[in-house]
Amino acid sequence: MINVRVFRAPDDPEACMRFYTGHLKLLEIYFGIAQVTSGSADWMQHENTIVIIVEDDTRTKTYGGARVQIADGILPLPIETAIGKYDEKIYSYVKKGSAEICGMWNSKEVAGMGIGSQVLARVGVVLGAQLPIDTYHVLCAPITTRVGKRVGFVIDESLGNNGTFFYPKDDFLATAMVINDPYALPYADPKEKLLIADLRENPIQSKIEVGPKGSYEVNYSLKIPTHAHSTT
Repeated sequence: MINVRVFRAPDDPEACMRFYTGHLKLLEIYFGIAQVTSGSADWMQHENTIVIIVEDDTRTKTYGGARVQIADGILPLPIETAIGKYDEKIYSYVKKGSAEICGMWNSKEVAGMGIGSQVLARVGVVLGAQLPIDTYHVLCAPITTRVGKRVGFVIDESLGNNGTFFYPKDDFLATAMVINDPYALPYADPKEKLLIADLRENPIQSKIEVGPKGSYEVNYSLKIPTHAHSTT
């Protein structure tokens, strides 16, 4: 059984650590990258970082995850740190009301199941409806731009070279994408929109997901905890 749950980063340090080490290991194995901005650990203490984690029933094995970071003027969004040196416009552009889906990864064991390409991307967009935001950013590798498009992102041509940058290394291309209406998702694929709507209406549910390697059951728990002292 695969469980997908969300929490505010400071509420579960142990799960944050599993997320962090899994993500780092993957970046090193596949890309030889030890340092990417979404790989820094500052987010672990950050109240306005929502962690999406994919784990087993025992909550000891982590299969992947992603983060949703809300712009609050305290911790810069990874996209600001990543592309600020290429395009300063990003700083004035990312303001209160913005959030970013970042740090998305899945382990080798679940490769091909659609955890990263379907489940995590969808859940990230599902959460947008629970947040006080009007703009959603993401920085995609070439292979994931089509995933972004499916869940409603469009290429943000106002940044960089028509939306593209060399990042995190000079031979890697990254594409800045944006959703300007996280509620209505006007550009999302119609079938995807129905799946997103279902999870928004029923954030706690079990359902069968069908990935490239067949179907599997997922337990979703997608209600973001509210904190009295948070800005959300």
